[in-house]
Amino acid sequence: MKKVNMHEAKSQLSRLGKLAWEGEQIVIAKAGEPYLRLLPYREQKTKRKLGALKGQIWIAPDFDETPQEVIDAFWNSKIFPDEEN
Repeated sequence: MKKVNMHEAKSQLSRLGKLAWEGEQIVIAKAGEPYLRLLPYREQKTKRKLGALKGQIWIAPDFDETPQEVIDAFWNSKIFPDEEN
């Protein structure tokens, strides 16, 4: 974290802005106490609205049920066919 006084911030704003953009935490102090934080501008992501696709997506009632044949195929198959179990 880089702490600078108000006068330094005024005279070196471009340099401090570049440092902030590169990820450096910049705190501007007034009378020796933290006063402002210099942050890079980032576009804010829009908040997602819950239920926006309601009625447009269908999930089968047995979605969470795995057929026994799939379970058997998974557990009884060979990872490397040329090897013995």
